[in-house]
This record gives sequence, structure tokens and C-alpha cells, in this order.
Amino acid sequence: MTIGEARQVYSVKLKEFHQQKLSLARQKKALEQKANATPDGSSKFAKEAASLDLSYNAVSEKYNEYHNFMEQVTDMHTLLFNAEATKQQGEAMEEAAVDLAKIMEVARRIADGGIVPAKDEKKLMEYNMELYMSSKNIAMMKELEKREKYKSLWEDDEEKPDNPDPDETANSAEVSFDAPELVDASDVIASATAGEMESQV
Repeated sequence: MTIGEARQVYSVKLKEFHQQKLSLARQKKALEQKANATPDGSSKFAKEAASLDLSYNAVSEKYNEYHNFMEQVTDMHTLLFNAEATKQQGEAMEEAAVDLAKIMEVARRIADGGIVPAKDEKKLMEYNMELYMSSKNIAMMKELEKREKYKSLWEDDEEKPDNPDPDETANSAEVSFDAPELVDASDVIASATAGEMESQV
């Protein structure tokens, strides 16, 4: 199961069990008020109160299990998301350093009087117009010397793939720990109250 799938499936279960807990808590409170308003109510409603307590405790236990699992999944998602984002930032910084080195090389070539592709000159102008103008001025001074012709330094940049979305990367990773079994709240209540019924028989 991927992290994205686990987050989706278990968040639905968490919501189901949370709503069931609230419903059982309201039922317990209503029964308590009913028992207090009725003479000898605590003994009359003891069986029903015990059943509600068992159901509430079973649902709460399962809710806590799912909640703890979701915390682990969320922590894992955050860790993977941050790792991918950091990796992409590192790649971007590396790419920027390579571009800066290329820009400086273009400036050197122009200053030496070399003929560079228009694309490279444009990159240098976009980066720093003063550096471009300085290189051109130095080149004018060296104009009498033989000029060398160069190929573009950016030809290999055209085919770079886009970086994946860190959220997609984190969501598509597999959950590396055991997931709790998915059950319905009604099944948990039924199994909790079934044990009580058997003990009373």
C-alpha cells in the first residue's frame, strides 16, 4: 500500500470511528441523564450502560490504533516530501553553479575576441549586462588578433526532464510498516457487546 493510498483509506476510517465515538458518548450521556431521572435508574439501566461502555471502549481503542498509524504515515510522508524537495533544491543550486561557470566562460571567450553563438551572448546579457559590456569592450581592444569560433555551452540543457512533484513522490512511496486491519465501527461494537452477552448467558 502506498502512502497516498494509506492516507486516503485510513483518514476515512478515522472519521468513521470518530463519529461513532461521538455518537456513543452522546448515547452514554443520554442514558446517564435517563438513569438519574428515573428512581433506581442506575440498576435498571446497568446492562445498557455496560454495553455502551464496552462499545465505546472498543471503538476508542480502534480509533487510537488508526490515529497512531496515521501519525506514522504522515511523518513518513513529510520526511519523503522534504527529502525530495531538498534533493531538487540541491540540483537547482548545482545547475545554477554550472550556469554561472558557463556564463563566466562565455564572458572570457568574448573578451578574448572569440565568436560565440547568439544564444550564449543572450544568456550573458540576461545574467549581467555590465559583464557583457566589459567583455565586448575588451574584445574590441583585441580585435586585431585572430578570433576563435565556439559552439554553444547550453546545447545539452534543452532535453532536461522536469523534477517530480515532492508530494507525488512521497504519496507514491510504499508504507514500510504494518498497517492495522481495516474494520467497520459497527463490527467493533458488535464484537464488544457479543462478549458481554455471552458472559451473561
